[in-house]
Amino acid sequence: MKELKDKINRLKKEKGAVILAHYYVNDEVQDVADYIGDSFYLSQIAKKAEENTIVFCGVSFMGESAKILSPSKTVLMPEAAADCPMAHMAQKEKIQSMKEEYGDLAVVCYINSTAELKQLSDVCVTSSNAVKIVRALPNKNIFFIPDGNLGRFVAQQVPEKNVILNDGYCPVHAKMTAAALREARQQHPKAEVLSHPECIEEVLELSDYIGSTSGIIDYAGKSSGKEFIVCTETGVFYELVKNNPGKSFYPVMEHQVCEDMKLITLEKVADVLEYGKNEVFVSEELREGANVPLTNMLKLGK
Repeated sequence: MKELKDKINRLKKEKGAVILAHYYVNDEVQDVADYIGDSFYLSQIAKKAEENTIVFCGVSFMGESAKILSPSKTVLMPEAAADCPMAHMAQKEKIQSMKEEYGDLAVVCYINSTAELKQLSDVCVTSSNAVKIVRALPNKNIFFIPDGNLGRFVAQQVPEKNVILNDGYCPVHAKMTAAALREARQQHPKAEVLSHPECIEEVLELSDYIGSTSGIIDYAGKSSGKEFIVCTETGVFYELVKNNPGKSFYPVMEHQVCEDMKLITLEKVADVLEYGKNEVFVSEELREGANVPLTNMLKLGK
């Protein structure tokens, strides 16, 4: 593995590339990354980076977002097949019918979505700024796509809005059950429960903290607690354990894993660096359309 990591570091310098890794990819991939974070943070880094080649260790919508925000840069995906099921879980026809039904409707699109869905939306949000942005919108009626669980969480925080939910979901977060969490709490009675808002409502009700992946990492670092049950993809354990050597972290259940994220390997990172494979392309029309809600997010999220 050392030889492979050395090869990646050599190629990175030769090609003028920066490696970005999402929290959910394999530990060894996070280990070679220049930046680790959630999807929007990494897209911002891609835009600011001096390097002209971006190796994005994540799923397809993340590469699209980076290309939309940085059209002049080369964005490479180590695994072209790595996708996010939830990113596709909203229908164009449904969005159009909702706009016809509600005159003042704002379509709020979770950044974990395809460029096509972003293009149909008024503003994008992340799990960390969704509540703030929905509250700041002048619209009374909000159609939140694609994740119904995050939409429900936002609706509870902003009761003055009429938040209409979509039926999309993250398969990894949605399969975590209240029964599994209760069992985990019995095994670790002193542990605090840290949950991502993509989890189902029954899990969130049993949680001590609800927040984005980066929020969970920040909370665990600042908490005086020593044990934590973590209700999100277990790739985040790499950062949690590294930053908190005296603390213990437990999953809710076995195989709390995004299979698509785990498709990304060191071999594939080296391969795209060496041969320039799997470049992301977004048409100018789509880029312009999808960039509007991303830009609106930056304005409203300040």
